[in-house]
Amino acid sequence: MFPIDTLLAYLAACVVVVLSPGPDNILAISRGLSQGRMAAALSSLGAGIGIMCHALAAAFGLSLIIQSSPQAFWLVKAVGALYLLWLGYKALAAGNLISFTPSAHLPLRKVFITGVLSNVLNPKPGLFVLAFLPQFVHASRGSVTLQMLGYGAIFALMTAIIFTLMGGFASRLAGWLQARPRVIKGVNIGAGLTFMAAGLSVLTLKQRSV
Repeated sequence: MFPIDTLLAYLAACVVVVLSPGPDNILAISRGLSQGRMAAALSSLGAGIGIMCHALAAAFGLSLIIQSSPQAFWLVKAVGALYLLWLGYKALAAGNLISFTPSAHLPLRKVFITGVLSNVLNPKPGLFVLAFLPQFVHASRGSVTLQMLGYGAIFALMTAIIFTLMGGFASRLAGWLQARPRVIKGVNIGAGLTFMAAGLSVLTLKQRSV
């Protein structure tokens, strides 16, 4: 179903996309810094599941419905933007997105859920998946839906793996950061501003014609 040259091009494109700075990988890195590798892995797994949800929506036409309906598009955009803005506000107000105080740590279940929601409620990955995956799909290779799901699964898996590696590497810096509270404060502010910028950018999304 996937010719090797097309698959290699797709894998290379996925790596570039996944490594690009954004709220999801910043969230995974933050969890790795403050709570260790397991938290980073669960946050990353949540992001991967979020990508797969967008791929499922694109494969079965839900994204097309959102694109063609101004009301549905506005609702998804508003919910996603508000969630990202809320995450940013929490990081700025509490200053504990990255914290080495055990009482400030989130339960691992909530770490996972936040990882999922930060992706699922952000319409930008959904619109990106809808524009990105079809570039590698061809009707002559079989079911378009299955191809979309296959490419989506690869993208989701790579997201989870790369984010986990990034978060695991970040966890090694925890000891260095614990001795530098000003750096921790600066990183929390930077992370909060990133989430808020992502939320504001979602509000500027324009509905594309189908």
